[in-house]
Amino acid sequence: MRFARPVRRTPPRPTTTGRHRGPRGAGRRRLLVTSVTAICAVLIAVLALREASGPASPADDPRCRPTALLEPPCGAWFGAFVPHDKADLADRVAAYEERVGRRLDIVYTYHDMSAVTGTRLEGQLLTEQEQRVGEDRMLLLSWESKWWGGTERQQPTWKQIADGELDDSVIDVQARRVKEYGERTGKKVFLSFDLEMDTRTPQNGTPEEYVRAYRHVHDRFRALGVDNVVWTWIITGYLNHADLFRRMYPGDGYVDWIGYNQYNYYRCHRAKWLTFAETQQASHDWIRRHVSDDKPLMLSEFGTASDPDRPDRQAGWYEQVPRVLENLEGVKAALQWNYRDPGPYCDLSVAGDEAWAALRGAAGDPYLNQPHG
Repeated sequence: MRFARPVRRTPPRPTTTGRHRGPRGAGRRRLLVTSVTAICAVLIAVLALREASGPASPADDPRCRPTALLEPPCGAWFGAFVPHDKADLADRVAAYEERVGRRLDIVYTYHDMSAVTGTRLEGQLLTEQEQRVGEDRMLLLSWESKWWGGTERQQPTWKQIADGELDDSVIDVQARRVKEYGERTGKKVFLSFDLEMDTRTPQNGTPEEYVRAYRHVHDRFRALGVDNVVWTWIITGYLNHADLFRRMYPGDGYVDWIGYNQYNYYRCHRAKWLTFAETQQASHDWIRRHVSDDKPLMLSEFGTASDPDRPDRQAGWYEQVPRVLENLEGVKAALQWNYRDPGPYCDLSVAGDEAWAALRGAAGDPYLNQPHG
């Protein structure tokens, strides 16, 4: 809240001389004393209110500086997945930021676990473009146990990862890259191993093999002295997978943040229209009751389809975001998914100027504008 500074007016000078000090002069002195007293009282009240309500913005309050695990104590980060090729990430991010009217706090990118060969960048954590974007933003790197475009024999399994078969060719190579990035820049990165792992079993292995693989990757990084990773465990959030979530949680000692991906799909997947709150609340509450009641939470992907019959509906959905986030205890980051999912009616990107204006308003909310350091 802003307060107007009280205007301090100088009382008019008495026009009487020293020899005329009757009741009129005494009255003016009393008026002056009363005015000064009133102004002082107003100033004291304003200062007290300001102290009670805190600084005018989070940036003014040292208590709002992010923690060692990149948690913003006074609000939440705003980020996005922006469609891109490996060679044009910086330009695509800049174009998105121009439309949304602000710099992103977190940029989300995806990688497979292929061996880095030649100019192939899919398996290379922290490409040159990512490092460029990371100069004044945080990065969330999703590392998937896949070899995109590879043969069936090239697809890594959780058992192979847990048994150390990819250490020399993949895991140690990327761990050293992440470590070097931290040593050179002083920056940390969010790192997710196999997001939405609840959809990858039994193809990649059993839930127990996933936990072993996750812990192995974590422990290899630690053994190599990598201390600039914020470990982020990301599930779908669909509660018919609740048993899988329990079985696939690596443990509090291996997880810094918990993320989940929930959307308003609407006609995509033949879903009904859901408000932003309806997409988030049930998963949030379940995680808090059954996985962790204190880990920072991340809406690692959120978004909505549009409604062709009601062009304003997507805009109204995004307008809800800041106020709902404030009431989702522990949610400290929200990343908008500006792309499409496979299938008919599954375009989840922002559709039209009205929706962009609503998202811009949400992203500009003070709750989503926190100091980086």
